[in-house]
Amino acid sequence: MTTETPKRLLQLLSLLQTPREWPGSELAERLGVTTRTVRRDVERLRDLGYPVEASMGAVGGYRLVAGTAMPPLLLEDDEAVAIAVGLRSAAGHEVEGVEEASVRALAKLEQVLPSRLRRRVKALGSATSSLNRWQGPRIDPAVLTTLATASASRERLRFGYRAGDGAESKRLVEPHGLVSAGRKWYLVAWDDDRADWRVFRVDRVTKPFLTGVRFAARSLPAKDPAAFIASRMTREGASYRVDVTLHAPYREIAPRLGDAASHLERVGEDACRLRMEAEALEWVGYRLAMLGCDFTVHEPAALGEHLRELAARVTRAVG
Repeated sequence: MTTETPKRLLQLLSLLQTPREWPGSELAERLGVTTRTVRRDVERLRDLGYPVEASMGAVGGYRLVAGTAMPPLLLEDDEAVAIAVGLRSAAGHEVEGVEEASVRALAKLEQVLPSRLRRRVKALGSATSSLNRWQGPRIDPAVLTTLATASASRERLRFGYRAGDGAESKRLVEPHGLVSAGRKWYLVAWDDDRADWRVFRVDRVTKPFLTGVRFAARSLPAKDPAAFIASRMTREGASYRVDVTLHAPYREIAPRLGDAASHLERVGEDACRLRMEAEALEWVGYRLAMLGCDFTVHEPAALGEHLRELAARVTRAVG
């Protein structure tokens, strides 16, 4: 075994820890060796007790599966710092229960970081903070993990889904990827039953499970999942039409609204009217509350309900 072999085995382990299957040709390209060398290295890993599984076929390859002798987590310097910073900012995130779990994970990670990386992480942590302005829909981390695993391993997925109008349905999809957009998570997937691409709100997904059936990746009609969701939102338009009277002079309110000031109209000396469309009522409620003036909500009714819930939450906090 040459001096390069141990280093290459660690690189191979690092790649295999990604939850997907790697074709031998792609591994060979990443490692700068032949596919024959990749096969030998895989056998060496198996001899060391690492459960590397191989599958045949057009979408086959190698992957690391759960077993009794799993390797330590192997991270590049920038990956370790990125994970640590992400964990520090996870408090108050929309994924349910992530706050406590992120603190435990960060403590474990910092214990094994080299001193040079530990200093970088602590410097970043002390210099940054998070401002959680609103409460979004809560997401079960187990659901998010299942969707991410299915997307990475190209495995068909079944789940229950609740549409915006409350309609329940069962879905069989080929997941392409997850996108975090503001306070919500979305899954981009090919819907087998509808033979078309669909976007699913993750907080409306229930009981997802992996079918064990692999699929060949389709070509997404966009640069990436984020671009696909952005195009859908633009095409489908906003979810809510907002109409609010602000009881304050236009000259005082307009500078506080930023870009939304273009939707503001004067209504007398001491009032103005805000008419606009919005995708998220949480954002609208926050902006209205921060304007520092009285206001009257004309529509939608859901905005009034959201503000009443917000007012009750604030009252309980100071009561």
